[in-house]
Amino acid sequence: MPTLLQFDFPFTGPWGEEMAGALAGLAEDIARTGGLRWKIWTENRDAGRAGGIYLFDDAASAEAYRRLHTLRLQNFGIGEIRAIAFDVNAPLSGITRAPLG
Repeated sequence: MPTLLQFDFPFTGPWGEEMAGALAGLAEDIARTGGLRWKIWTENRDAGRAGGIYLFDDAASAEAYRRLHTLRLQNFGIGEIRAIAFDVNAPLSGITRAPLG
């Protein structure tokens, strides 16, 4: 069953295109993660938070990544990390055109 993983954490920038340039190497590393179908990068400058929405093949892949990425963020000096996993209801998500493939 696909598993959605949501991360968010305090972030002071960079934002937008500057973030894209600064974190391209990290994005390439994340793209090689086993079981990862896709990631949407999220940022909210006004709230001072960033993170991502990930879709994994299964709960085990999502949990392995949650542990790895939490440690990575902590090593960057980031605290107050929220990471929540959700089962995906594929039939209902299909009706609403979710990109589950």
